[in-house]
Amino acid sequence: MKRIKVLLAEDHSIVREGLRSLLELAGDFDVVGEAPTGRRAVELTRKVSPDVVVMDIAMPLLNGFEATRQILLAAPNTKVLVLSAHSDDEYVAHMAAVGASGYLVKQNSGQMLVHAIRQIVAGHSYFSPSIEKRRDDAERRSRENGGPRGKPDRLLTAREAEVLQLVAEGAANKQVAAELGISVKTVEKHRQQLMDKLNIHDTAGLTRHAIATGVIESSVQETSD
Repeated sequence: MKRIKVLLAEDHSIVREGLRSLLELAGDFDVVGEAPTGRRAVELTRKVSPDVVVMDIAMPLLNGFEATRQILLAAPNTKVLVLSAHSDDEYVAHMAAVGASGYLVKQNSGQMLVHAIRQIVAGHSYFSPSIEKRRDDAERRSRENGGPRGKPDRLLTAREAEVLQLVAEGAANKQVAAELGISVKTVEKHRQQLMDKLNIHDTAGLTRHAIATGVIESSVQETSD
């Protein structure tokens, strides 16, 4: 039996430990890495080439949406399975649009996670039954209305999305510059482009937008200029 290499992208240590134990007990998985941030997940994917990345959405430094996009660009043969506390249709549609092969919520069973990974490695997509039903219903309604199934627009560039998350998490321009390896002047340029594109005029507004669109969780404190 071919062993399946899995990378766990999850910011809570206790959850990663539980997932590792679950997969190791299943017998045909090797957990080849653990990433507490989205940026680390991208780095480790390039290094260890996992078959599947189990990806949370609410990840620090780089959220699951952007991390998935970067992972699939860097490693096209790697698959991404979302494992999130969020089951909103917008989240599911966004992750599917950036290339995720499946989506489970953390309330699903461990057995379903194991099955989903195996299905994805076999070349199939896998969404939890409740999510799959909503996707089927939405597709049927779309056909009945004579239109294609919609995908979320990608308004921001990859770099703008990274800057948005770091700013919303409370990082100052110097911190953002150091994290991304760019100049403070370039960060300021991206911040201004963000505000122009989103018609937002202060950091607190950027933070509210980031929360509303799932870039960061609502527990992050809003800041003001």
